[in-house]
Amino acid sequence: MVNEMNLEEYKGVFVFAQQVDNELSSIALELVGKGKDLAKDLGAEVTAVLIGSDVKGLCTELAEYGADRIIVVDDPELKEYRTEPYAHALAEVIKKYKPEIMLIGATAIGRDLGPRVSARIHTGLTADCTQLDIGDFPINPVPGKEQKHNQLLMTRPAFGGNTIATIACPDFRPQMATVRPGVMQKAPRVAGAQAVIEEFNPGFTPDNKYVEILKIVKAVSDIEDIMDAKILVSGGRGVGSPENFKLLEDLADAIGGTVSCSRAVVDAGWKPKALQVGQTGKTVRPHVYFAIGISGAIQHLAGMEESDIIIAINKDETAPIFDVADYGVVGDLNKIVPMLTEKIKEARAQK
Repeated sequence: MVNEMNLEEYKGVFVFAQQVDNELSSIALELVGKGKDLAKDLGAEVTAVLIGSDVKGLCTELAEYGADRIIVVDDPELKEYRTEPYAHALAEVIKKYKPEIMLIGATAIGRDLGPRVSARIHTGLTADCTQLDIGDFPINPVPGKEQKHNQLLMTRPAFGGNTIATIACPDFRPQMATVRPGVMQKAPRVAGAQAVIEEFNPGFTPDNKYVEILKIVKAVSDIEDIMDAKILVSGGRGVGSPENFKLLEDLADAIGGTVSCSRAVVDAGWKPKALQVGQTGKTVRPHVYFAIGISGAIQHLAGMEESDIIIAINKDETAPIFDVADYGVVGDLNKIVPMLTEKIKEARAQK
């Protein structure tokens, strides 16, 4: 029998401020930004939970990106990410401070940490969210059922991205979600902004569940992170062949962009997974997104529809990509892309 939770005791929006090698991950700052929005709706504060060893120096950055309070769990056992000590640290923070909402990035670390923590504190977890709002649940009143207010409405793709589900956790606290990186926006940085810093250490006693890390091997990649690119030239199955991607690479070089691709291209072995945009790839929001030979399945749109300007080139005028494109060209990419590249080169040469 689980004791009834006193939901009134749970207050505030907490975010797990992921750091690796004493550097904050981008998702930590994205979550602080989103946490601020949610906290404003609830009349609450946003608290960053910083877990690691000798990580106090990161508090300045968290404060300047909007954290009202920072709880630091600092211990030599937390130097590298390991499931057991990190899960213990975060679960004990939640038990002591009782947040109403707990957000974690849906990174490799967060996907491991989130479910374990939610199980320990007996609450639900919605994984891989792409949207978070405060609202009523049920969203539409149901006769004979209480409609609860100020609930966290967690939205995520479901059934392979063919539908969007909105999930709530009305009866347990905290309301927990892992959030897809690149979807939420950081708040503008305010130099000199201060946060209340609290240190908390629940004590760490290594046991047989503690993994011993023997060696860390870092993969060296010369592939640019498409999530940081301001201009993306993205190709789909319609490009036709791996060799034909040279057309897209030439355009990217001319315009100062980066090449990315759809899932079909990765599945065909033409490009590495690191360049994939979409629901099973990365979420990107560049200033300009060229969708070349991409039909625009819902799974792909989920990863790029927040781009500022979308330019689609496709020979199929009924392709769904044209529904989201700001500019569309119907025609043969083998002719259009080289012409576009030439025009951009000419324009640059005249400057």
